[in-house]
Amino acid sequence: MFQAAKQTKVFQDVVEQIQEAIFEGQLKTGETLPAERELKTMFNVSRGTLREALRVLEHKGLIEIRLGVGGGSVVKSIDTEQVRESIGLLIRSQHISVGHLAEFREDVEGTVAAHAAERHTADDIKILRQLLAQAHDCVDQGSSQRNAFLNLDKQIHMNMAAITGNPIYISVLHSIHDNIHRYYDRFLAMESHELREGYQDLCGIIQAVDNGQADLARKLARNHVLRFSRYVELRATEEEKTRNKGRILEEKKLRSREGEKA
Repeated sequence: MFQAAKQTKVFQDVVEQIQEAIFEGQLKTGETLPAERELKTMFNVSRGTLREALRVLEHKGLIEIRLGVGGGSVVKSIDTEQVRESIGLLIRSQHISVGHLAEFREDVEGTVAAHAAERHTADDIKILRQLLAQAHDCVDQGSSQRNAFLNLDKQIHMNMAAITGNPIYISVLHSIHDNIHRYYDRFLAMESHELREGYQDLCGIIQAVDNGQADLARKLARNHVLRFSRYVELRATEEEKTRNKGRILEEKKLRSREGEKA
């Protein structure tokens, strides 16, 4: 199954060979890799190199290293959880700009809404309208229900993703909506008029989905994301201006103190 590792990039080659064996089905879920001594001989590598490669595979979520009697490196089931966690880490780091996140969401949420319009059932629409009714109650109570409204907005989007039946859309949107609150908490106030606008967007999207109007559902979903994103970008810009003003004032004070000393 395996061959001696290329000596120019030893541990990476070990990782790639085992990884490919898993992807191609030569190693199946629940199967234990050969013993460490046997793997060392197969790959012609040291124990340290082999263990480094196994740690990388474990970090990727491809294997689980079990200790003790009956332990070893066991092949894990490959699912969308790894993808979700990786995207989540990227968003939580806030190294993605608000603009980049908005652009990505516009495309994905629009496509999801269009597919939902094509694939929904009567029960799907019933659930979406129940969530919409709860969102209406939040709007009636005003900005104090901001968090509850945002949670319902998330549930509506996630239910539309579920309607598509596509695990990639479901996983990606789960990751985005589970982590985007970091941007919302910082930049999204959601005053009463903003809640009403968001609610009206959701009404239009769900109606288009119910009517089977895929193109309209895509357009309305994109505009809905764009509206939220503009609010976020506006407040992010205001925060940056305030921060810059504070920095300029501090620099002026510092120069003034230095002038007095001179």
